[in-house]
Amino acid sequence: MAKAAPTLFLEDWLKSVSGFSNSFSSTNYSASSARAIIQAWAELRDCLHHKSFQSHHLQSLKTLVNSQTSLHVAEPQAKLLLSILSSPDLSLPRESYTLFLRLLYIWVRKSARPSVLIDSAVKALSNVFSTTQYDSKKSPHLFSEGVLLLGSLSFAPSASESSKIVFLGLLCRLLAEEYQVLGSFSELVPDVLAGIGYALCSSVKVHFVTIFDFMLSIWGKESGPQGSVSHGLMILHLMEWVMSGLSSFRSLEKINTFSQEVLETTKAYYVPFAVVMAAAGVLRALNRSVVSGLGLDTISKLRRSAEDRIESVARELISRTRGFTSSDNDHTDCLLLQCVSVALARSGVVSARSPLFICLASALLTEIFPSRRLYMKVLKSMPGSSAVLRINEVKEHLESLTFKEAGAITGVFCNLYVSVDEQSKHMVENLVWDHCQHIYMEHRQVALVLRGIEDEVLGDLEKIAESAFLMVVLFALAVTKHKLNSKFNQESQMDTSVRILISFSCLEYFRRIRLPEYMDTIRGIVVSVQESDSACVSFVRSIPTYVDLTNGPDFSFLRKMEYLWSKDEVQTARILFYLRVIPTCIARLPSPVFGKVVAPTMFLYMGHPNGKVARAAHSMFSAFISSGKDSDQDERESLKEQLVFYYIQRSLVEYPEITPFEGMASGVAALVRHLPAGSPAIFYCIHCLVEKANRLCIEDLAHQDDMWKNWQGESEPGKKILDLLLRLISLVDIQVLPDLMKLLAQLIAQLPKDGQNMILNELYSQVAESDDVTRKPTLVSWLQSLSYLCFQETSGSAASRKVGSEANRTSVRTPDPLNDTSLNARL
Repeated sequence: MAKAAPTLFLEDWLKSVSGFSNSFSSTNYSASSARAIIQAWAELRDCLHHKSFQSHHLQSLKTLVNSQTSLHVAEPQAKLLLSILSSPDLSLPRESYTLFLRLLYIWVRKSARPSVLIDSAVKALSNVFSTTQYDSKKSPHLFSEGVLLLGSLSFAPSASESSKIVFLGLLCRLLAEEYQVLGSFSELVPDVLAGIGYALCSSVKVHFVTIFDFMLSIWGKESGPQGSVSHGLMILHLMEWVMSGLSSFRSLEKINTFSQEVLETTKAYYVPFAVVMAAAGVLRALNRSVVSGLGLDTISKLRRSAEDRIESVARELISRTRGFTSSDNDHTDCLLLQCVSVALARSGVVSARSPLFICLASALLTEIFPSRRLYMKVLKSMPGSSAVLRINEVKEHLESLTFKEAGAITGVFCNLYVSVDEQSKHMVENLVWDHCQHIYMEHRQVALVLRGIEDEVLGDLEKIAESAFLMVVLFALAVTKHKLNSKFNQESQMDTSVRILISFSCLEYFRRIRLPEYMDTIRGIVVSVQESDSACVSFVRSIPTYVDLTNGPDFSFLRKMEYLWSKDEVQTARILFYLRVIPTCIARLPSPVFGKVVAPTMFLYMGHPNGKVARAAHSMFSAFISSGKDSDQDERESLKEQLVFYYIQRSLVEYPEITPFEGMASGVAALVRHLPAGSPAIFYCIHCLVEKANRLCIEDLAHQDDMWKNWQGESEPGKKILDLLLRLISLVDIQVLPDLMKLLAQLIAQLPKDGQNMILNELYSQVAESDDVTRKPTLVSWLQSLSYLCFQETSGSAASRKVGSEANRTSVRTPDPLNDTSLNARL
């Protein structure tokens, strides 16, 4: 018992394990001084002696009750309380009865072994609950205190069997006649359930089934309490406590009766969520080994009956909602889904049963992470509605029990997936993957509407979606471990891999932390996709079209807003996912698909102001230029040539404002390495780079005279392009090298002396370290001639003036290898 409920007062334990909180039910106990407690007891004795109950006596009762945590009620004091209650000469105010019952409850629970004085309480309590003095409508707390006290008295070991029968009879009469109090005062539910728990563990067997019938049906009665997850958790843990107690007392007859009447018999008036939680409480007790007093046969039977009961409720729910295709959002069904999920999370290990698995999937997608329902409310209420309502609703869910249990529920969900039948697996997989695409589309709309207007609501919505992303990742990992093996045909594996990749792309915006499970899943899927052309093509074709990317989502409210694709953060995150993943399987991608589907998006996002995104687009270009595919090699090379011309234009026009230099440098390095020798595209690239460097160097010189003092320092845009051109000397093929050397010489010759010296030193170092025996002699000769020309220019010779005038002419146009030959000839 102590292991199940570590507190003396069962109602307090139920509140703590169920997350129960209510401003009306929270009682602030402040310990009074020992002197005040002694004085209070003395005044009560005077009350009985003088046969007069005054207002200060009521205050004495309050003083004692407020010291509940430290108060110990001894037998003489308990006898005093019972004497006052039984005295026909005292006229007690209605408010005092609640306090008297609470003090007697403290006496029963804190006494190690209450004496036979308990038997003398029968008459006093029967009198209190007589119809002439008891009125729950005027004193609702008297009802809950009465149930608590009567239940604890029936549970007390020293009470006689006849007294226990009387206490249980009074308790059942209270429950049957006064239950409507709970409909208006739900804060009393923990006390009432605790009293029921005590009564169920009583050593006598009378009213056992009646009390269970009440506990499992009260939530469906007219004027009864409205069910909630918190109430369900109280039932769950109460049953855990009861099963622990019954097993400790070897009450096999009661356990068998419970199994037959509650678990194995379907009663129409039982409320489904309460039945589920009661059965889950039994499973929790069995899984936590708090029923050591039972035999293995009894434990096995109980486990099987409890699981069967939960499954039958889940199966009926699936049938009633037509497999959760109904969108009624019925409160009863929503509550039942939440309770099934929380019950399975709290109960421990359960057998893999398809209805439970399907219910968990629906609960996660609609109740634990109700993003879509919240999105619809936000979009339907915009514009002009109260933001406070939306803020409160979202925050309430973030603080709810179901959301806090999301991790545990996801764990059970993934564990069940491994063992259920393939049909159920397939159905749930489709539900999850489709849900990811809906979340992408709807969160994108909501983000565009709320950003900058209701950032607090948007932030809270994203917290829910972040948790949903974690659930999807863990589920996807379980799916890949199960399906990406030889048991399944390649088509099935490819379809699964592609759908997971698409789902991850939809939720990429919510990936805010490093998650090993995410990377493990991606690696396994990518290896699978790399083995199939069709899988690669299928994944790539799922990328949003250029028109969709630039026009924005089709939503009536958004039509009134100006849409900028570069500010659509949700969409950008998804495209970034594609830009990172497609290069891993680009060798399998046919050239026409890349040209029609990928290239427009790639070039669009090269102009994205976020450097990380733009660099990913450049990396995509580099990957394609570096790739080869034997079946369409000629077509691929032709497309590469075409793309290079636009790539250089697109990169340089946005440089240095947007185009990241590192990204552009990687693209240029890839094209000079992998295009055929002497390709016109390479010549075009080099000419454009030289022209851009020439213009930027002039601009840099105009703003900073000492820019050439330190070549390795913070480089200006022009110096970065020059550095790239120097590196190309060792990369371009022999057919292109002469043109590059000629253009570089023209560019270097017109630089200031400091600039010439810095570049010449860099060239000396580069050529000296080169081990390319083919081009090194040519480079040495060229570098010597270039040094000589630069020396002549700085010394004012006629030759240098001629070179300078030629260089100045080339600075205003793109160099032409057919006309500008004089300098090249001299080199």
